[in-house]
Amino acid sequence: MRLTLALMLAATPAMAEVPCGGPFGSWLDALRAEAVAAGHAPAGVDRFFRTAAPDPKVLAADRAQGVFRKTFTEFSRSLISQNRSDTAVAKARQHKALFDRAEADYGVSRGILLAFWAFETDFGGYQGDFNTLNALVTLAHDCRRPGLFRPQALAALRMWELGEFDPATTTGAWAGEIGMVQMLPADILARGVDGDGDGKVTLKTSVPDAILSGANMLRHHGWRAGQPWLQEIVLPADLDWSQTGVDKALPTADWAAMGVTARSGTLAPGLQGSVLLPQGRKGPAFMAYPNFHTLFEWNKSFVYVTTAAYFATRIEGAPAFRPGTPDPALSPDQMKALQRKLQARGHDVGKIDGILGALTRIAVQKEQARLGLPADAWPTTTLLERL
Repeated sequence: MRLTLALMLAATPAMAEVPCGGPFGSWLDALRAEAVAAGHAPAGVDRFFRTAAPDPKVLAADRAQGVFRKTFTEFSRSLISQNRSDTAVAKARQHKALFDRAEADYGVSRGILLAFWAFETDFGGYQGDFNTLNALVTLAHDCRRPGLFRPQALAALRMWELGEFDPATTTGAWAGEIGMVQMLPADILARGVDGDGDGKVTLKTSVPDAILSGANMLRHHGWRAGQPWLQEIVLPADLDWSQTGVDKALPTADWAAMGVTARSGTLAPGLQGSVLLPQGRKGPAFMAYPNFHTLFEWNKSFVYVTTAAYFATRIEGAPAFRPGTPDPALSPDQMKALQRKLQARGHDVGKIDGILGALTRIAVQKEQARLGLPADAWPTTTLLERL
C-alpha cells in the first residue's frame, strides 16, 4: 500500500505539474490543485498546506555548501573523530540484533549503516531544526531542482494522511530529509520499514525503523549482499593513471596484473573495481567496488560518499588510510577558474562552484591526458597554467 501510493505520487501526469517560480501564493494554489487532482481530499489538502511558507534560510543553505570544497583528507578528519568512532562501536554492540537483522534481511553491512547514521545526525542526536514542509515547498518553488522536490511535498501530504507527519512540528534537514538517517518523504513512503512493529514508520524516534529503512533503501538502489564497497590499495609507480577514476572499472584480476595490491588482505576476486584517487596519484588510494556506487543515491557529493565509505571500513576493522604527500589543492577561486577553462573547452563540469565533483574530475583527467600530464584527475597549478 505504501509503495503503490508513493509510485502514484512520483508518476503525477506531466500536464498537472506546477511550474516553478513566480508569486509563491499562486504557485502554492496550483500545488494544492495538483494534490486534489492526484486524489487527495480537498479539505485535507487545505489543512495540510495552510501554514506552508517559503523559508529564505533553506535557499541560503542550498546555495552555500562550501564544506564540500575540502579535500578528502581534510573532510574525513573533520568528520571522523575518536569520539564518533567509539560511539559507532558502542552502537554496533548495543543494537547487534538489529544490525544482524539488517544484514540478514537486506544484505547491507552494519558499517555502512553506522557511518551514515553517524554523519547524517550524529546517531540521532541532531536531526535538523528546519520545518520540513516549509523546506520542501521552498525548494519545490525554487527553479534549481523543482522536479526533485515537488513530488516530495506531495509525499509529505500522504505521510500526514498516514499519521506520520505534522506540517507544523515535523522538522529535519534544510533539504527536507527526515529522521536519524535523513530520508526524503517519497523514499520513506516507498522504502520505509516498520522495524519496531508499532504500525508506523517513524524515523525520528525509532532506531529500528531508521536503520532498517536505510538498509531497505540501499538494497533498492542495488546494494549487493556480502560484497565489499571500498578497500585501501597500494599502487605501482608506473600505473596507467588514465585508467583510474570512479567512472572506469576493470576486473580486479586485471588490476592485480598491473601491480595493484590490497594494503590489507587481497583484492576481491571476481568483481569489477575502480581505482579511486581522491587527491591524485600521490595521495590515498582505494579500490571502489560496485556497492560504492550505490552510495551516491544517498548523497551526491564525491568527498562525502568516499568519506562515509571509508569510515564504514574503519568501523569494521580497517586501519587508518595512508595520507601520502599529494600536491596542494587549488583554492576555491583557482578551482572556479579551472572549471571555467574546462567549460570553455567543451567539458561538462556542472555548476561553476569551486567544488571538485565527479564531472570536474572527469574533465580534468581528459585534459591531463591531452597535455601529457599524469592523468590522475587531481587538478594542480601546473594544469591550470597549461590550460
